[in-house]
Amino acid sequence: MCPTNKAEDHRLVEQSNGDKCSLCCQANPSALHIAIWVARRRDFDPFPLTSKSPCRGGDYECSGIVHRLCSEKVSISCCGLLGFNSKYHIDVDFEVPKKLQWYYAPVFFAFWLCLYLSLVNTQINSMPKALMRSDEASHPNSFIAQRAEDTLIELTRIGPRVVGSAANEVATVDFLRAEVAKVEAEMSDRYEIEIDVQQASGAYMHWEMVNMYQGIQNVVVKLSERNSSNENFLLMNSHYDSVPGSPGAGDDGSMVVSMLEVMRVIAKAGEPLAHPIVFLFNGAEENPLQGSHAFITQHKWAKNCKALINLDSAGSGGREILFQSGPNHPWLMNYYRNVPHPFANTLGEEMFQAGIIPSDTDFRIFRDYGGVPGLDMAYIFNGFVYHTKYDRINAFPRASFQHTGDNVLSLARALANAPEMDDTAAHAEGHNIFYDFLGWFMIFYTETTSIIVNVVVSLLALLAIGISLYFMSVRSGCSWKGVLLRYAITIGMQLASLALAVGLALLVAVFMDGVNRSMTWFTSTWTIFGLYLAPIIFGMSILPALYLEKTKRDPLGLGFRIQLFMHSHCFWLIVIMVTLTGLSIRSAYLIMLCVLFDIVALIVNLVTKWHRKAYLFAIAVTVCQILPFVYFTYLCTAALLTLMPMQGRSGSSSNPDMVIAALVWLFSLMFAGFIVPLIMFFRKTRTIVLCFLGITILFIVIAVTNAGFPYKEKTSAQRYSLIHAHRRLHNADGTTRMDESGLYIYPQDRRIEIARDEIDSIGEVQRVSDTCDEEMFCGLPLYNHRWNKARKYSLWVPVPELPEIPAEYPSLILQDSSELESATRRRFTFSLSGPDHMGIFVNMKNDAKLVDWSFNDTLVREKAEPPYMVYFSYGLDNSSLEFTIDVEKTTSTFDTPTLEIGIGGHWVNQDITAIGRLSKYIDRFPSYAYIQGWVGTYETWYF
Repeated sequence: MCPTNKAEDHRLVEQSNGDKCSLCCQANPSALHIAIWVARRRDFDPFPLTSKSPCRGGDYECSGIVHRLCSEKVSISCCGLLGFNSKYHIDVDFEVPKKLQWYYAPVFFAFWLCLYLSLVNTQINSMPKALMRSDEASHPNSFIAQRAEDTLIELTRIGPRVVGSAANEVATVDFLRAEVAKVEAEMSDRYEIEIDVQQASGAYMHWEMVNMYQGIQNVVVKLSERNSSNENFLLMNSHYDSVPGSPGAGDDGSMVVSMLEVMRVIAKAGEPLAHPIVFLFNGAEENPLQGSHAFITQHKWAKNCKALINLDSAGSGGREILFQSGPNHPWLMNYYRNVPHPFANTLGEEMFQAGIIPSDTDFRIFRDYGGVPGLDMAYIFNGFVYHTKYDRINAFPRASFQHTGDNVLSLARALANAPEMDDTAAHAEGHNIFYDFLGWFMIFYTETTSIIVNVVVSLLALLAIGISLYFMSVRSGCSWKGVLLRYAITIGMQLASLALAVGLALLVAVFMDGVNRSMTWFTSTWTIFGLYLAPIIFGMSILPALYLEKTKRDPLGLGFRIQLFMHSHCFWLIVIMVTLTGLSIRSAYLIMLCVLFDIVALIVNLVTKWHRKAYLFAIAVTVCQILPFVYFTYLCTAALLTLMPMQGRSGSSSNPDMVIAALVWLFSLMFAGFIVPLIMFFRKTRTIVLCFLGITILFIVIAVTNAGFPYKEKTSAQRYSLIHAHRRLHNADGTTRMDESGLYIYPQDRRIEIARDEIDSIGEVQRVSDTCDEEMFCGLPLYNHRWNKARKYSLWVPVPELPEIPAEYPSLILQDSSELESATRRRFTFSLSGPDHMGIFVNMKNDAKLVDWSFNDTLVREKAEPPYMVYFSYGLDNSSLEFTIDVEKTTSTFDTPTLEIGIGGHWVNQDITAIGRLSKYIDRFPSYAYIQGWVGTYETWYF
């Protein structure tokens, strides 16, 4: 079993300290031979230990040599670890963990890479086969992708569909009427269709601004069984309007045509429909969210809508994700779980609701103003073309129609026949935890169940770790106290490793931003591996590698010490899971899954006794980590594909690389936390780990060169919003203190300096924030609240040419100023006319206080501090806006200025290529930039 060299054996015996051990080894020569063999394999001297081992066997006491044998999992009867038949009998059962050669490490990493490429990368983009019109005969009750695609082609031929434009208010409404008529023509006799074109006016608070609308339109269609008396409806919503300059194929024309095709299939099939379905084609979502507010607060069918399917888009194609459910209606997930292609996650819901995703949907309006529970679904991939002129039909894959259509058709049929629809309030049971696995199946359970599961898994994990530590003590000969001390050290070291990992990733993010090279991953997504994943792996592994190297003479074997690092990582995950659960963060389920699969591996190792055998233990861990690795890299990829394009429109105030670095680190804790320690089984561990640092440096070098340029025309353009504006600011006596034209430039991402040379060539660049302390809302035509938030990083470039305004400037007329119940209060009555998009800015002067006004009264009730912003738009109804403002002055008279009112006019419906002066300035920008532009005015007066 082991080599024999008697001459060397006697020399070693003579070197031995302690006659009893020498006698033991002479009486039992296999013990000495084993010790020598172990020493040679592990490269340590078996005899330098002088302290006595606490173990005894028969009549003999063993010192250093047997102590070392125990640390190497060599079981000898005189150590008391196994029974023995006589005092001279030795029962040997051991494994000597020899490190694998370093050149196996690339194979180890290649295994995980191949797993990612072959499974995760394919499933994240997996699509069903798109059905063609020719397939309709064999699939009579199925969604036909080609039909939806053809309808979208016709819809996008109308062009950009902005609220107030003829394209949106006339052409698209006529188009939808015609499509519904086609459905009605081939509809089963079982059903009836009722269509209503709603016109509505109203107002509500949207974040910091009053959002006011006048004469906007919704096309509303109700499909029901003939003579149905059921008054509980299913609501489906999508919007047909688009942002200025965009054809809106993905956002949200794709969902509009999907709804039309779902309507056609249901109407033609003639199947039972217990509850009517209301198809809401929303005409004012981009304004924002005015159409949904108009419907849910004013339409005759709104009060009957008991559940919602909301369909929107933050990208163009791919798989639509369910990212909001309920709230408090888990029964909805019972039906979503049966869709053919599930793609849903609680994490997306919490990221969205926390504001990490810079967007909003009609789902919130239906929830907050109508109390309607539902499912919120949207496209999230290829967000690079979202809200640009590149959002065209050719950027939208046909298979995406099939994916969405299959799911929505299945949901519509199920929910329209769901018994819960008759009394949804009776089924309100709290929040859900929901997630899919690679689009294969859904898992969901209630928040209460999640808390119980998280607590049970935490307790089981702690118990399993305790048992494992106990067996380490028994098998190694180390005392229980010694094992606990080592575990405490590795817990601290693991925390330091995780902190180092995130610190290095954030350091790279800060460095890239500091040298004006952020967002290099915007086009070249592969750079994320080297810039952020590589330093994270380095940070997670370098300290354990150095520690294990420094403690290689530790009596606790290498296999056990590596297990301690895994147990330490599990400990910190348990701490995170318990904390998140305590904070009611449902995404704690992610950490629970990490802990669960680690504990499964540990239990397998304990039951099979593989924890004693280093490589069998490692194999068990590897096998049990395959599913979590696949799942968490799948989630990480989906999150990156969603968030990376969004960083191109998230503004300039924050470093987007910090977001990406933090995201990669968080997912690395989950998919790499239990894999990284396995690196320690390879020889030259420190060199292997340092390779990740080298990869990081290499990628930084690549990123700061032209190879790391972030933008690409059409597919990943840099975004700017631009207004060629004329502003006139008046004094209290009616004179003009400022009259100039210029370009208001709103950069939408961090790299605001990258096109600075081109912008500087236009004129003298000023920061908008330079005048914000002197003028109300900086004295410029801020388009909405996002522009107000971004004013610190926005630019104003004076130019000599006036904008080509296509109509009269906005007109604000003071119709009346009358005293109210006392001399200290006065009502000002105004009339406003102008373009279909205007901003109304109101400030109080000379200690005046806002008492009331005819706008939404939220700011009055909350006693908000001035100045105030009102976003106003209209559709078909272009009549003048009449409004009143009631003011109180107790320390001065109304002979001094009381109100300052500014009016911003925005002509957003024009074709900018037909505006010569504006086009000339836009052409100055680089080819990789996308400019969303229009002409505007801003004028202020004192009253």
